[in-house]
Formats: sequence, structure tokens, C-alpha cells
Amino acid sequence: MTATVDVVTPPCASVPEVYLDERLHTPPSRTELSAADWESLTLKRASAHRQCAGCPLLVTCLYRAVVEVDVSGFAACTTEDDRAAIRRQLGIEIQQSSATPYGAARVGGGPVSHEAVMAARHAFPKDTCHQLAERLDCSTSTVKRHLRRAREQKLNPTSAPGATRAIPSVDAVLDCFDQLESSRFA
Repeated sequence: MTATVDVVTPPCASVPEVYLDERLHTPPSRTELSAADWESLTLKRASAHRQCAGCPLLVTCLYRAVVEVDVSGFAACTTEDDRAAIRRQLGIEIQQSSATPYGAARVGGGPVSHEAVMAARHAFPKDTCHQLAERLDCSTSTVKRHLRRAREQKLNPTSAPGATRAIPSVDAVLDCFDQLESSRFA
């Protein structure tokens, strides 16, 4: 007896060239393109929407792209602006992971943790951000980012890591998606 596994390859993986066009990510206005270019973009967008809408992973992809991970580009029949509009409507905010790299990679000891920056600030309260950065062997912007995060958490405790937040249902995300102008293509 032979067991077969039915693997679903989403269209974005099987024909990525359709989804990699920057103009799908952030669509230009009609006046920025010639008639021929606008027609080409309209056909490409319709093709991407049609393939995406027919994908069995659409609902999961849309939910994850709106609620769990702030992906870039065209995903689940939506642009970045579409997903931002859905998030605003649902009142959700994607929290970036503290492990998310910002800027160029550090040479040396790896990323500086939030706790290390806060401990240095506590130990040396009169140090400037530049002095703390030298102590921690990181950039001044890294220190500022962690201090800003601490201030924001103090002002808005619900945004603190580990704080509970209302997670929208799949139906709520789909209802918001249905209200988008771009969902009419799907």
C-alpha cells in the first residue's frame, strides 16, 4: 500500500513572478502610468487576485498577514495598505519582535537585549544615550529605541509584551476584507 500526501502549493510560490511586481505592493495612481502600462497593471492585478482568491490557503494567509505578522508586499489578495486598513478597523497592532533586526547587523556580541539596556540605564542613570551605547557596545539608536519602548510600555501597559489583547476572529477579519475595494477583484 502506498500513501500519498496531497501538498498544496500556493500560487504565490508556484508563480512568484506575478506577485513580485512592486506595483502590486504599492499601486501607482492612474495618472502616473500610460494607458498601455495601466492596462498591463490591471491585467496583472486581476491575475494575481484570481489566483490568490482560488487558493485553498487564502483565509489562513489573510488572517496571519493581518493579525500575526506584518508581511510586506501583496498577500492574500491585499496590499500593505489594505491590511493596515483592516488592522485599524479591528483596532489591532502588530508588535514587532524584540529580535527583529533594525538597520545593519552589529559586529561582535550580537543583539543587545531590552533588559540589558534597562539595567545599564538603572546602573548609570546620568549617562547619555551615547555613553550607554558605548558601555553596551551598540549604537545610540539601539539605546534610544529600547528607552522609547520602556516609555511607551509605561504609558500604555496593554502594549507591553505578555499583555493580553483582543484577538479578532477569522470572521471579523473576513468581514473587514469584504469591505475593501480590492476584495471586489477576488
